[in-house]
Amino acid sequence: MGSFTSTHSITYSSGSPSIQNGNFTITDGDADTTFEIGDTYFEPTNSLNYEYLGTMEVDGTIWPVFEFLEFPGFFAVFLDQEPVVVPPTLALNSGETFDRACFAEGTRIATAEGDINVEDLEIGTQVVKSDGTLTRVMWVGKQTTSTRFGSAARNDLIRVDQGALENGLPVRDLTLTADHALFIDGLLVNAGAMVNGYSITQVPLAELGDSHSVYHVETENHDVILAEGLPVETYIDYVGRQAFDNYQEYVSLYGDARSISENSTPRITTSRYLPATLRKRLGIKDAA
Repeated sequence: MGSFTSTHSITYSSGSPSIQNGNFTITDGDADTTFEIGDTYFEPTNSLNYEYLGTMEVDGTIWPVFEFLEFPGFFAVFLDQEPVVVPPTLALNSGETFDRACFAEGTRIATAEGDINVEDLEIGTQVVKSDGTLTRVMWVGKQTTSTRFGSAARNDLIRVDQGALENGLPVRDLTLTADHALFIDGLLVNAGAMVNGYSITQVPLAELGDSHSVYHVETENHDVILAEGLPVETYIDYVGRQAFDNYQEYVSLYGDARSISENSTPRITTSRYLPATLRKRLGIKDAA
């Protein structure tokens, strides 16, 4: 923990954005004066928490980009003295995109014909929902990411070990991005909020090679389907489809992007918001 200051005025040291003259308090990350991807900050003036995602270019100037943790999917670019809210489809200068709630390649999805690897799902395939009914795959988005620049925390891959949860689930290791939610105890819980350091862990970048691909399953609604036996959410348009490699395939199929109504289930985005009983079951000693 450390405190340093900002009036929303950004300076640069050796090309990196840094904080000066103000009131940001670091809550997770290095207690220094340089924004590093994944650092989170509390800004008391508006009682908001931010996570630093990287930088973007606006009118030829490089600015730092943050997400509001209280409002997932809403981002701020600090321009001069005031933050400007921007849509979640812009790309960071490192080549990463803001959000990637996706499955790792090889994840098995339950379908009417049995388990199928997510990358092999086809449009029209009937996938099994958590209540046992079926829903149709409308599209499978693919996103290939370079690991050369590291990864924003939300883009980390999280591994849920086989049997890490009740009833021997998942039936195999389940790997998905940190912002992809599992349905647990009537809540949608982001995988990143479940990390306990032993049975639910971050996948080291060294295991991923120079790049890796992830996939998201879009159905007609924001549904809960079964991945390696666990109930996991389908695509919700927090992430613009333009972020996916095969966006033009979507356009050729459906034209303009449609909106998806969000599932009304409450979402947990960080372990500090987990109910104490669930945190204990997951073996998380300290809420981050």
